[in-house]
Parts: sequence; structure tokens; C-alpha cells
Amino acid sequence: MKRITCVHQGYELYGSDRSFCETVRTIREAYPQAWIDVVLPRVGPIVAMLDAVASRIVIEPVWVLRRRNLAQLATVGLARLPMAIARALWRIRDSDLVYVNTTVVADYLLAARLMPGRTVVHVHEIPQGAALRVLRGLIRWSRANIIFNSRATQAAFAMPGEATARVVYNGIAGPAQPNVASYDGSRPLRVLMLGRISRIKGQEVLVEAIRQLPPALRARIELKIVGSAFEDDAREIALARQIAEAGLASQITCAPFVADPDALYRWADVVTVPSQLPESLGRVAIEALAYGIPPLVSGIGGLTEIVEDGATGWVVPPGSAEDLSRALAGIVTRPQDWARFPAAARARYERVFDEALAAEGISGMLRLTFQRAQAPTRETLAPGHESSQSLG
Repeated sequence: MKRITCVHQGYELYGSDRSFCETVRTIREAYPQAWIDVVLPRVGPIVAMLDAVASRIVIEPVWVLRRRNLAQLATVGLARLPMAIARALWRIRDSDLVYVNTTVVADYLLAARLMPGRTVVHVHEIPQGAALRVLRGLIRWSRANIIFNSRATQAAFAMPGEATARVVYNGIAGPAQPNVASYDGSRPLRVLMLGRISRIKGQEVLVEAIRQLPPALRARIELKIVGSAFEDDAREIALARQIAEAGLASQITCAPFVADPDALYRWADVVTVPSQLPESLGRVAIEALAYGIPPLVSGIGGLTEIVEDGATGWVVPPGSAEDLSRALAGIVTRPQDWARFPAAARARYERVFDEALAAEGISGMLRLTFQRAQAPTRETLAPGHESSQSLG
């Protein structure tokens, strides 16, 4: 019986958490008889989604590189690192394959070098500056097989040619039926922004974009911002203050994170992802496509691989409240110009981001890793070869 360990740095149900759950389900479907341990740092909403597919859920410390905790990691955390590496090494040694979700799980990537050929790392982020150099160095040290979730992510990490890597777009299980498009300009445009509240995601820029609209247009938009800040109440308070000071409290509502966003997607006419730094891909934009909702996104990172500007949605420069405001004005006043976007959005989801496509790509990398671990001299995929989903 194969023993597989799946390691995740989170415990909530945001985009990377949901992607992890879907990958564990893919692994279970590919290896129904396997023993699958899922390692999490603490109990949270994610556990309920994993119970049905994991053989065992293990709650134990994971040494995670996070910007906000760098000072602690460099002091107390550094003293704990040797024990964390030893614990990770024990799990790798006891497993036929270890799947590590995201590059920030440093203890497992450091330990992977000592037990080569058993680890797959799934890269879901595009860090900046020194963080990118550190995480790129971690992956190179680990010599793990790599799954990149977009071409933008692959380009950012620029791994050497001998690395075994492939691009596999995140696939999601979309609704059986998309929304029935109903916006014709006779009622307020329903705009949804879904995701963690942070400086990266751009909630403040979106609020400013709406504030800049002429009052008559501003009144024709209803915005829901749904999500919570990660252990940062001050950021949520600041956002609420910005909305109130802009006089938009009657048009913009903020709500905390919800585990099941289906009702929100059923409500929305447009979903916006105004990210300020590169998104490695953008799960919310993919979910919007699945519901037949045109996304309005920043032209940065993997978001440009999801949305076809002027066909399935809109792409605007990142960080520009003025450009975002102009795009919203056009969407509100000229619904006839985007009448075909909802159907095109759903078609793109089915062609490029369906869950079965992602499962095929991930399963292929797992098979390759198992084959190489069992027969190290037998090459089934030449080093540096890249097998990717069609961009559609």
C-alpha cells in the first residue's frame, strides 16, 4: 500500500486552501487504496473538507516562512528549525511520496534534499524581491519535482533546465449550471470582491475607484466585499473607515469570510480581482468564469492567463483607481457591449480550468515521481521537459 503525505501551511478555506483540498481529492481518486496523511498546522474550517479523503489528519507544527513573522522566525523560530527539519525528514522517510503545497513550507523543502526523489512541491505564489530569491533557493535545494500553477509563476521562479517541472492550471469543480445573465442597466450593477483583506488584494483601490465615479454612476453600483484579514483587525477597521469617509456605506457592504460562496456568485453580475501585486493565478477569477460571470481583473501575474480582455472579462492596469473607475463606468452604462461575455466566460472555464484537466496534470506528475523513486535510472520524462495545459 502506498503511503502519501500531503502538507499544507494553512487551515482556513481561502483559494490556496481550497486548491489543496482539491489536490488531495485528486490524489485519493488516483490512488484509492493509499494511506494518505494530511499535515496541517492547526484545526480550522479546512478539516471538514479533508475528512472524507484523508486517512488521517495530523495537527503538528510546520515551519512556514511568512513576511509578518520574519522577526520571530529569525530568533525563537530559528531555534526550532532543526527539530522541524527532523520531523519533516521522518515523515518523508516514512512516505512513498510527499506533496508540499506552496513554497513557504520550509522544513519539508529543506528535508527533501536528504531523501531525494520523493517530494513534489506545488508552487502557488509569486513573491517579490528577497522573498523570491529565498524561496527559489529553497526549491533548488530540495530538488523536488515542481508543479507551477501558471506560466507566470514558472517564469517568476526561473528554475534551471534540469528541474523536472510542469505547468498545471488550478482546476475547480464548478456549478453544473452557470448563472443566467440578467443585467441590462435597469438596476444597480452587482459587483463582488471575494478574498482575504490585505494590501495585496486591492480593496482600498476598488473603493477609491467607486468614489471617483460621478454621483449618478456611483448610485448604479452595489458592491459586496467579502473576506477577513489574517490576524489583522486594524486593516478591516481601516477599510470600513475608508468606505464611511467616502460616503459609500449605502452602496458597499463588507462581510466576513464565508466557507461556501455559492450564494455570492449567484448574486453577482461582475466579480473583480484588483490585485496590486502579481497573483500566481487567481482562483476567484476562475470561479467567476465557472459561474458565467465576467471578471474585472488587474493585468498582472497569472490573472492575464485567465481573463481574455474584451471577450470573457476586462483587464486593467494594477494599482490605478482611475483605470478601474473608467472600466466600471463602461460596464454600468454599456451592458450591450458585454452581453456575450457570460457565455464566453463559462466556455473558457470548461475548456481550460475544469477540475478534470487539473487532475490529469497533477496525476501525471505523481506517477512520474513514483516511477522515478522505484526505478531511478529509468527516465520517463526528460529533465526540464514541460507538460502543460492548453492555454485555450
